Amino acid sequence: MPLRVIQWATGNQGVEAIRAVAERPDLELVGGWVHSAGKDGADLGTLAGIDPLGVRATRDLDEVLAIEADCVCYLPRNTSLDEVVALLASGKNVVTTAFLFHPRTLPPADLERLLAACERGGSTIHGSGLNPGNLSGVLPLALSGMSRRIDRLTLQERADWSFYESTHITFDNMRFGCAPEEVSEEASDFLRFNSGIFQEEVKLLADALGAGIDEIVTDVDLVLAREDHDIFGTVLRAGTVAGQRWHWQGRRQGRTLVEIDALWTVGGEYPSHWPTPADGWTLTIEGDPSMRAHFLALGSWERPLPMAEHVRAASIATAMQVVNAIPAVCRAAPGIATMADLPLIRSGVGFGFAPPHPAG
Repeated sequence: MPLRVIQWATGNQGVEAIRAVAERPDLELVGGWVHSAGKDGADLGTLAGIDPLGVRATRDLDEVLAIEADCVCYLPRNTSLDEVVALLASGKNVVTTAFLFHPRTLPPADLERLLAACERGGSTIHGSGLNPGNLSGVLPLALSGMSRRIDRLTLQERADWSFYESTHITFDNMRFGCAPEEVSEEASDFLRFNSGIFQEEVKLLADALGAGIDEIVTDVDLVLAREDHDIFGTVLRAGTVAGQRWHWQGRRQGRTLVEIDALWTVGGEYPSHWPTPADGWTLTIEGDPSMRAHFLALGSWERPLPMAEHVRAASIATAMQVVNAIPAVCRAAPGIATMADLPLIRSGVGFGFAPPHPAG
């Protein structure tokens, strides 16, 4: 019998999850939650740009809780621990790209609520994605298997948000186009939340690899635009924030062992005092032996494509990490299953000619 899946949210990643679930014989889409009133009651297939699936979206949490399902693919723009706790307590496993990458770092009261919900529902929570996610969690852990000793682990991300069409996230959440004093953990709830999930990822790696860190240090370097830029109809004004370099460092006795370095710009003005890595993600493991890997999600190898297609490819890669994890999460013991806990997640479709791995 296929696993019954509910899709929560139908943004850039949500629609890719719907398309993936729809084409897999081992998964069945049975429900969906949407934020917008305009999507309420719409067919999930239509929302994802494919043929209708006969499954209607709802904005009602109680309706979702009443659906018999094995797993909820929880991919909202704004997260709610209350929602996840309710889903888990109702007996539904939850996979998410939005948060909960290392739930054991939650405040004690929140962690107790989460674990109690898992116990009540006999359910499991798993968070992953791209970054934070596979590239800053699974890939370092996989490559660590070739190491005798690790001295330092760094994941560096370079991205130009000018090609990301969700301007609400770029300007309202990430605070590009704002005055510098508005771009900090102290000034923005979202930036504090966003910084927190990267700190979770640093702690996940540190715990899994025995780094024994005693602090995580966060800093941000802001760069102001020299001229105006039109970003999908929204103007980023000269003199406002056009570049953010966030740096999260897990340290032991003052020495950095695990770090994530994010170099994000809007408008194409790249500051000369920043390093100039290639677009995408570069993982460096210093040790015995040292190694480096670079990743870029591409729309195609075969022909030139606009950057928007490569951005979409990154959305696909993000969503697939949790969609492909659904069977493993449903088999896992109730509770928390992090990237360090689950077995290697593989494609659920593979080359498409036969099941990529045996059932059972």
